[in-house]
Amino acid sequence: MVKDILTSRPALDTREVDEAWWDSLLMEEERWFPQDMPAQSDMNGTLSDQHVDWEKVQQAYMVDDVVEAEAYGYNQGGILVRNSVLQGFVPLSHLVATTDAMMRGELPPNWDAIQDPEVVQPILSAYVGRRLRLKIIECEPERGRIVLSERSAQCEPGRRTRLLNSLQPGQIISGQVTNITRFGVFIDLGGLEGLIHISELSWGRVQHPSDVVQMGEELKVHVIRVDRENNRVALSLKRMRPNPWEDVEQRYQVGQIISVQITCVVSFGAFARVEEGLDGLIHVSEMPHNGGAPKPWKIVHEGEIVQARIVHIDAARQRMGLSLLLD
Repeated sequence: MVKDILTSRPALDTREVDEAWWDSLLMEEERWFPQDMPAQSDMNGTLSDQHVDWEKVQQAYMVDDVVEAEAYGYNQGGILVRNSVLQGFVPLSHLVATTDAMMRGELPPNWDAIQDPEVVQPILSAYVGRRLRLKIIECEPERGRIVLSERSAQCEPGRRTRLLNSLQPGQIISGQVTNITRFGVFIDLGGLEGLIHISELSWGRVQHPSDVVQMGEELKVHVIRVDRENNRVALSLKRMRPNPWEDVEQRYQVGQIISVQITCVVSFGAFARVEEGLDGLIHVSEMPHNGGAPKPWKIVHEGEIVQARIVHIDAARQRMGLSLLLD
């Protein structure tokens, strides 16, 4: 486990980047997706085929059509919606009000990591009873699962399909940050949302995506992978810049004394920024002490500039070891 924590998240192959992030995303949504979605608001029954016209639902999903449905309930993860042919779930991250609240600073960037229901309850409760324009973004008849998005419905029908057909891996495109979660960033590409996994935000270590991007920010991004079957686009921000690890062993040498900025203090040491996209670890054993075990938080502080000696460089694994013991 410690070894995983120490990595700078080297680039994954394109399939791993896309699928790993979508697995994370779906796990987050699955945590709140209702296991029982009855036709009645008492929520005592179970979803069955008589409540959903799967043929019409799949047709709307395939052609990227806008559907209207009423919000009749919610949980901490989103709202429950229904109409005459479907019942589904709209995750909090896909509500227009969530994006607006983040843009106004009323919802913190790390809202998805906060366990306090009161943080999002005002947003969710305000939807109940409203009729919404939505698009279906996940349709799984075998699991009785329909996931919808209010944000996606802001673009005309068919826009998502046209964009998916035009995008190619390696392409550079522009988009706007519409949502920030602890595992990545949603980018609106003009009718289709792409996803930047946290590992694709920077060549260096990222504590939280909100440290790298801001809500509403316009970005140029690199298309890693386009999955037309599942309507998914994996994007990268870091690939817009040269990889500083490629020539790190030519620019830095073991034993060299350099200035670094402390970015994160942990129990086993501290991470330090050498340059943009290049981070090193000062292990607790490389910190000064007077006989007892060093306490990193008493020795260095986030944001502090310190002198450090390079003790190890592993370009292939994107790791650099640093020491505060300069002699």
